[in-house]
Amino acid sequence: MKLGTLPGPGRDGRLVVVSRDLAWCADAVHIAPTLQAALDEWARLAPQLELLATDLEHGVVPRERFHEREALAPLPRAYQWADGSAYVNHVQLVRKARGAEMPESFWSDPLMYQGGSDEMLAPRSAIPLADEAWGCDLEAEVTVVVDDVPRGASREEALARIVLVGLVNDVSLRNLIPAELGKGFGFLQSKPASTLSPVLVTPDELGDRWRDGKLHGPLKVDLNGQPFGRADAGVDMTFDFGTLVAHLARTRNVGAGSLVGSGTVSNRDADGGPGKPIADGGLGYSCIAEVRTVETILDGKPQTPFLKKGDTVRIWMDDDKGHPVFGVIEQTVA
Repeated sequence: MKLGTLPGPGRDGRLVVVSRDLAWCADAVHIAPTLQAALDEWARLAPQLELLATDLEHGVVPRERFHEREALAPLPRAYQWADGSAYVNHVQLVRKARGAEMPESFWSDPLMYQGGSDEMLAPRSAIPLADEAWGCDLEAEVTVVVDDVPRGASREEALARIVLVGLVNDVSLRNLIPAELGKGFGFLQSKPASTLSPVLVTPDELGDRWRDGKLHGPLKVDLNGQPFGRADAGVDMTFDFGTLVAHLARTRNVGAGSLVGSGTVSNRDADGGPGKPIADGGLGYSCIAEVRTVETILDGKPQTPFLKKGDTVRIWMDDDKGHPVFGVIEQTVA
């Protein structure tokens, strides 16, 4: 089942069930007015939404064209956005770039921060940037949405509470990060609003792509129309989503509708070293900071600039037939 949100009477839009090919959608407001309302009563309402999705595939219910450019974020605002760093290879490289040592515990204890979720950007909205000197960067990630997770849940219990999977562009302002972290209190201004994929998808719909708490398959990133990243989201993921959600719930209850991110998807090269650019036969990168770090290691200084006004970012994941699973995040810096 695929779920999306179109503009509606309120700021949280109206819930629609979307066809597998993302061409059509059926209004679901008679079941739940918004996606958050559906998540609030997921056990009761999910079967009704599944029936509507089946009817939509069979063409036996009223339907309308689903246009991704008109879609809001599936959750235009969420109760929580907690982003992990499951790909420790990425953490190691980015910290190295800013001269910070990485504690050995990062390989056994997930790193996670709590970002802003009062505004989740639509998949075709602009990336607002007031000052290019801030060092605007994309971060292509996987995210999950959970049902209520009780405090102290185990990995297995947390994994069972994951009800939806999607993609996210977790924008970072890299040049603001060092000063903020230097205060010892975490990210704030350096982490503006993130962007969600046009639809979120139930794990069962993903088939073999969803296994062991990970989403498997190349996460594709194009920058200004050129291939930039093709890293496999299921490879080199040190902490699966069950572990990440359990980490979040260690000391608190986690409310239905909370978003948990994977952190920037990152693969090592076949030789075990940092990833290589696609042009050099590698899988590329899911953020600019990582390629800048590799350039510094190889050439002594970074060459790839951070995002400028007018740059375009495209993030998606294809199914086995070459069709986007979650739709496409496509944004221009403005």
